[in-house]
Amino acid sequence: MMVNEKGDGINNNTSLPSIQQNRPALSWELKIKKRVTVPSCLGMFRPVMGQCCHQCTPNSLVSPSSTSGTKLDTENRKSKKLGQNSFLGFRNLLSINETQTRYRGWLVRRVCCVLYVSGCKVYGSPVSDRLERVCQSNRVKEALAAAHKAPEGEDSRGQHSLLSPLLSLINTCISPGLIRFMSWMMLKMFASVFGSIQVNRNHLPALHKATQEGSPLVYVYLRQSAVDCALIPLALLCHSLRTPYTVCPLHVKSSFLRSVLEKVGVILLPPNAATELEAEMDPLYSAVMTSLVRELLHEGQALSVGVSATSGHGGQWLARIRQLIKEGSVPDVSLVPVGISYDCAADTNVKEAGSQPVLQWLSLLLWKKPAGSVMIHLSQPFSLKEMCESGRCRVDEWLPLQDLLLPVIINNRSDSVFGKRRMSWLLPTLHSAPELEEKSHSDRDLSVAIVLHLIFSAASCTAVMSTSLVSSLLLYKHSKGVSTSVLCRDVAWLLEELLFRNRDVGFGGTLPEIIHYSLALLAPHLVIAALPSRKDPLIVPRPSAASALHLSALAQKVTHTFILEAVGACAVSAMLCEVVFSGISSRVRSDGVEGEEVKGDMEFDVVLGQSELTEKALQLCHLLPPGIMPPCQSTQSFALDAVDSLVRCGILIMEEIPCDIHICDFWKREGTLTWTATDDPYHSDSDCEDQDLRSYKISQPKQCPEMLFFLCRMLAGHLRALCWTTSALDMMDSPLPEAEFLSQIHSHLCDTANQKKQHYESCSEEAAHTAVRTLIDLGVLLQTRQTGTVFLGVSPLFQLSENREKLQRFISQYLYN
Repeated sequence: MMVNEKGDGINNNTSLPSIQQNRPALSWELKIKKRVTVPSCLGMFRPVMGQCCHQCTPNSLVSPSSTSGTKLDTENRKSKKLGQNSFLGFRNLLSINETQTRYRGWLVRRVCCVLYVSGCKVYGSPVSDRLERVCQSNRVKEALAAAHKAPEGEDSRGQHSLLSPLLSLINTCISPGLIRFMSWMMLKMFASVFGSIQVNRNHLPALHKATQEGSPLVYVYLRQSAVDCALIPLALLCHSLRTPYTVCPLHVKSSFLRSVLEKVGVILLPPNAATELEAEMDPLYSAVMTSLVRELLHEGQALSVGVSATSGHGGQWLARIRQLIKEGSVPDVSLVPVGISYDCAADTNVKEAGSQPVLQWLSLLLWKKPAGSVMIHLSQPFSLKEMCESGRCRVDEWLPLQDLLLPVIINNRSDSVFGKRRMSWLLPTLHSAPELEEKSHSDRDLSVAIVLHLIFSAASCTAVMSTSLVSSLLLYKHSKGVSTSVLCRDVAWLLEELLFRNRDVGFGGTLPEIIHYSLALLAPHLVIAALPSRKDPLIVPRPSAASALHLSALAQKVTHTFILEAVGACAVSAMLCEVVFSGISSRVRSDGVEGEEVKGDMEFDVVLGQSELTEKALQLCHLLPPGIMPPCQSTQSFALDAVDSLVRCGILIMEEIPCDIHICDFWKREGTLTWTATDDPYHSDSDCEDQDLRSYKISQPKQCPEMLFFLCRMLAGHLRALCWTTSALDMMDSPLPEAEFLSQIHSHLCDTANQKKQHYESCSEEAAHTAVRTLIDLGVLLQTRQTGTVFLGVSPLFQLSENREKLQRFISQYLYN
């Protein structure tokens, strides 16, 4: 389902997938259709997403995308006259009919998919002498010499024998005939899996222009499932763009399947490597892949790379491209962030799909009924060379996390160290890849900044699906259940908030259709009670780990949109807890009530200073996982924006401070705690000192506390996983191998959630991995390498129970209960 452009009116032809219409309606479905009567007012406006960063790449903003709107609208009007299924520059790849071919007739309608694919333009990519050029590169020669010390007088055949496992990867090519056949097969397969695959066509003219100018395109997306690797080449093929070489870290054992995939441009893992990390640990593999990327870019080929925000895998490919540009081997490339949205959370990631036979996994997909839709956003391309050489992407303030937070946690300092958290682990293979080693930490930090920027850009251009809206409301606002009428009201409200924040949505139509469609997809994870005595069915999230993790994965897109407000709300919650549990009533207007009785005051009539509130938000920013904050914005600026966002949404209101109230000011001054009064005769408005006098209080409308708690719960899953991981350190026999340590932490999170019978969203493998990585950066856990294996152990500083308690109190202050 799609939404219409403003001015086009309401799309009356929007309908649900056929599977929702061709089956008997259940009792709760009939009640939704009968009771919910809301006018069709959704989809009146669609924001523009996927533009270049105004700070890092301003020159790339001057592109044909800004001037192609008229041309695109003309194409859309023509396509609508021809009867094609496209709305506002969107196109459903699975909707293929005879109008998209040169032929007409009864037989054409039955083979139109074959005719359409055969007519698509395919850019062939023969191998020619690529193997010889790769072997002649200096970096491959050096890697071969280091890997094989040949005796004097012996030829180099022994060295070249080391390349035998990598020859098939070097000879990866694109066969026009085979790629047409695979595209036809994927269209048929996806038609049995998804209801529709919508592609945003707004930036396609910019991609065509960049291709004509000779700049190779590199598509970067966030890894969600193994299907991502196939969706992007299929979307580009259907729009006459060059099919990219796809980096797909799958371990495929079948030689036949490997040969087929390598002839359609899929770069797999070498046969002797089981995982991506194991392959990257081989210096020869890294050298060969860098030379292969160089040759592909010289040929003008496009690349498609997936990046993981949790493990950092995939970032090494971007580091290779940056290294080639820095050496001058490649003039420049155009990076294209790609956002892929699913109505249903991906249940198979790359690692799991590679651990089983791929053919068996594909056959399981064919037995699934079409459920949900997919939306693909291709962002505006920007120059990697501009980002690297302009100096606008600054990393000079990056500091280790322990330097940023340990003084606050251990020494209870009131002020934080200004800086940005360094995340060097996003390039974990640099230690074993000599050709990718940077000359200085700043160069490596710049490579990490590029990876972070692309992770954030790909997440920002991802559309929010209707199931994501419903999941976030059920998890963060109505965890104990909600009626359909209230849910419809909240979906309409949340949709307006998303559009106001310039976030695109992947649905449209009337509100009853959207709710009905979302609940039908989420039905296995919900308890829907439709009683004769109730007018509205009651909807409750199913109390199980699988259901909570599924809803949480869908709700992450909403959290990414509201990250400013969520950080600000958690900072307000931390200050309220600090005021309440301190027993100080001078900051709480409760008609003279003091001490413990203040805890019962639910009017939230509290004055919050800007300095303290911004300080709390700043400290929380350092605990956030990668990719959730814009990397080109300083943490201080982000914390200030987080506080201002609460004012814009009505949670906080600014208030003047009476003259007799003293203000604690430590935002600008380092290492000192000074007290000033507003009636100080030496007080001046210069040097922006009026900012220190700004204060806020929580507004009193009934919806405000509810909105505040809704935002706090968005980050509760990540913060709770950190707390539970910290508490598990008491029971860990460290040091342990990293894989075993992660496994025990994950088991502890699952056991804790099962004991509490709630908060299952904090016990996923991703949550465990992110929590452990944060504790490593914080200095709580130490990494040691023994016999090629990384061991994790508790640092001496945090072997003291007192320091662990301080850390847990620091994290739990932001955790809303």
